[in-house]
Amino acid sequence: MPEVLKAPLVVEFPFTRSLGPVQSAFLTGLRERVVLGVRASDGRTLVPPVEYDPVTADEIHDLVEVAPTGTVTTWAWNHAPRRGQPLTTPFAWVLVRLDGADTALLHALDAPGPDAVHTGKRVRIRWAEERTGAITDIACFEPHDGEPAELTGSTGEFADPVAGIVAAARLDYTYSPGRAQTAYINSLADRRTVGERCPSCRKVYVPPRGACPTCGVPTDEQVEVGPRGTVTTFCIVNIKAKNLDIEVPYVYAHIALDGADLALHARIGGIPYDQVRMGLRVEPVWTDGARYPDHYRPTGEPDADYDAYKELL
Repeated sequence: MPEVLKAPLVVEFPFTRSLGPVQSAFLTGLRERVVLGVRASDGRTLVPPVEYDPVTADEIHDLVEVAPTGTVTTWAWNHAPRRGQPLTTPFAWVLVRLDGADTALLHALDAPGPDAVHTGKRVRIRWAEERTGAITDIACFEPHDGEPAELTGSTGEFADPVAGIVAAARLDYTYSPGRAQTAYINSLADRRTVGERCPSCRKVYVPPRGACPTCGVPTDEQVEVGPRGTVTTFCIVNIKAKNLDIEVPYVYAHIALDGADLALHARIGGIPYDQVRMGLRVEPVWTDGARYPDHYRPTGEPDADYDAYKELL
């Protein structure tokens, strides 16, 4: 059996969100080295603050300042920090109940080793040198042997409050396409497109999935399809994607390759975007060294009849 492919992949995008008055005050306070919580209906002070009461679900906005010192309530040692974590050397993840708060805040504790950490340990905030109004304004916690720190007397009113944040979402993982799609990808290296036929319904699926999605039975009979095909439906892309060197607008389409019973998607080129249409006959365009077609272009053939592809919409 040929070797099954695998490769490291990264999914990453910026997540932008606006802030309500409570979260805005909390993050702006961190920028000013002030920690704010919110008082719930049962009298507890919640840190980090929430916008709705966890008991009554009512909106809450009674801000309360708490101290930057506190007590570890539980912890776990992180012996191998990962990219983007608060510290680059081994540290402890800790839940800290700040003095004046009734709930605990999760963050990192800079400690020389796990033997230096215990439940009940007193700690204080180590502020980041540059603060922008984010949870990272707390660089980490550090051991503290003194009394609770004094409060600043803040009411939660600040000049130039933080109105929104941008957080980077990222997922690193190893992807394996499996036996069927490995064969499909390897065939593309030879500028061929290979699908698999279901032994029950006889449909040919491209890209192959290793099993028929309709009948649920394994597929292993390989069938070469295309290279030409028919545009079944399409969309016009008007927003330029980051790190994608394609000028907008352009067309992304579902293409039913000749001999296939499932449409695949690809970019359409070689024709003005406003002339692309359902039924357009297209063929692949390859670039040197590529493992897949760069795009599809019109073949010059007459458009396919709607009845020839309507089941693939």
